[in-house]
Amino acid sequence: MRRTRAILTVVTAGAVAAGGFLALSPAADAATTLGSAAAAKSRYFGTAVAAYKLGDATYAGILDREFTMVTAENEMKWDATEPTQNSFSYTSADTIVARARANGQRVRGHALAWHSQQPGWAQSLSGSALRSAMVNHITKVATHYRGQIYAWDVVNEAFADGSSGARRDSNLQQTGNDWIEVAFRTARAADPDAKLCYNDYNTDGVNAKSTAVYNMVKDFLARGVPIDCVGFQSHFNPASPLPADYQANLQRFADLGVEVQITELDIAGSGSAQADSYARVVRACLAVTRCAGITVWGIRDSDSWRASDTPLLFDGNGNPKAAYTSVLTAFGASGDPSASASASVSVSPSVSVSPSGGTAGCAATLSTNAWTGGFVTTVTVRAGAAPLTGWRVAVTLPTGAAVTNSWSSTASGSTGAVTFSNVNYNGSVAAGGSTSFGFQGTGSAPSGTPTCTAS
Repeated sequence: MRRTRAILTVVTAGAVAAGGFLALSPAADAATTLGSAAAAKSRYFGTAVAAYKLGDATYAGILDREFTMVTAENEMKWDATEPTQNSFSYTSADTIVARARANGQRVRGHALAWHSQQPGWAQSLSGSALRSAMVNHITKVATHYRGQIYAWDVVNEAFADGSSGARRDSNLQQTGNDWIEVAFRTARAADPDAKLCYNDYNTDGVNAKSTAVYNMVKDFLARGVPIDCVGFQSHFNPASPLPADYQANLQRFADLGVEVQITELDIAGSGSAQADSYARVVRACLAVTRCAGITVWGIRDSDSWRASDTPLLFDGNGNPKAAYTSVLTAFGASGDPSASASASVSVSPSVSVSPSGGTAGCAATLSTNAWTGGFVTTVTVRAGAAPLTGWRVAVTLPTGAAVTNSWSSTASGSTGAVTFSNVNYNGSVAAGGSTSFGFQGTGSAPSGTPTCTAS
């Protein structure tokens, strides 16, 4: 799932785009696509998909042409699949799965148990009641998709950041230290054939957090707890770049006997520096025999949860970037992806953006990914003619909506009028430049005009 790797955790999501629909064969140009290049090396190459974007012709065309693995961005999470206790809703997730299978693409399930994006009713539970609800949820969802999922992120982000190597203090952790083990055993019983993964961020290099995960996996394997794979989210930016020991870290997990998967890759930047980092990730995966494949978290830069960082392989118009070519080259392939796409596709992107009041030297815009009962909003802060040394953005939430967490910002309040202030690494913005932050919430998404104030 998506993160500002420097400090806080958040849910993966991206900007909104809409348009027409175009179906293209995933094998349209078998020699020059990401999926075919990876397949030639016995790997998959996947992407995260939002059901509401499938009507965008460019989005759908790239999806069908380039990728061999699909992950639902939000549609399989707890709040989306069980909005009311023991009442399950699979419509959006089923749409993604059916489309992928019809196009010959496999599916990663994301995610069965996570401290975030829980429905309100689950957030109100604790102890044995929450444990029973978790077991029931995993059983029902994994059973529904039995035989259709390549791998499940059974548990997502259960370890804390920092140097402690401790578990995250979540409501699930408070049900007992065995909750992760129970989740994996439950998932195996519900779908014996799916690979079962633990997934986390800030575990890309050898550090306290990744070592804690390593020790858990080693313990699970020794005691017969079913775990088949470990997912590395790999969200890289200047504050948290691709670590020098990335390959070595993947290898030490693989040496335990589990599959390693790069599950949510995105790399902030542009040009040759970004292209080189993408190539290094591919080469690391190729060097580790048990690295099954790579999933990028979104298709175009405009689809990313961190769109202002331009972190993906295609620009906002769907054109391949230098990083795209570097990935193909690293896999040992090359080519012009436009040769396999329709040259006459017409796209009318409709990004959900509200203009800012633009007071005191800065402006802010919103882009939101919403689903029934929840939303993720990304806010872009742009400096005016003078540089910023700090900023505050005020957002008014609809009645009944509440912020549950935020990243790259400090939130003041959680309902009604909420103010977000910069943190230490994104307060300075060059004249005409921009930075971004985001927040997750329950209820209806904000749609009003945010106000930005330089501080």
